[in-house]
Amino acid sequence: MKKVAVVMGSTSDLSVMQEAIDVLKGFDIEVYVDIVSAHRTPEKLFEFGKNAHKNGYTVIIAGAGGAAHLPGMLAALSPLPIIGVPVKSSNSIDGWDSVLSILQMPGGVPVATVALNGAKNAGILAAQIIGSGDQCTLDKIVLYKEGLKQKVIEGSEVLRKGK
Repeated sequence: MKKVAVVMGSTSDLSVMQEAIDVLKGFDIEVYVDIVSAHRTPEKLFEFGKNAHKNGYTVIIAGAGGAAHLPGMLAALSPLPIIGVPVKSSNSIDGWDSVLSILQMPGGVPVATVALNGAKNAGILAAQIIGSGDQCTLDKIVLYKEGLKQKVIEGSEVLRKGK
């Protein structure tokens, strides 16, 4: 079973990060969820980041607001792919501080970054990463994307019939 860790800087981020958790569970991917603050629990961050691959995780999704150092610090510590979710928090500058903190990583320390509050896409991307080496997960992603296509086709038909 492939496992994805979904971590965030504080409990206030959970309402955004829940979308990633839900998507991953929908693909039958085991999810570990925790609060790991880069600023308030740096020892926990280091322990988690250095050992995530040893603990069986395949991908880490890290959401953070404000200065948003969590995804970048995890990328510095872990050999796993990190997906950063910038979170528009109460102390945010319209979310731009979070976006830029996660997006502007130095060469050699990549963080795949999704849109502001884009945890759903982070979950899908994590599933796609796992699906690149797991046929069962890949098949579920193919079905998911087919479902997206069908929703558009059905919406188009409804719109055309209404005219």
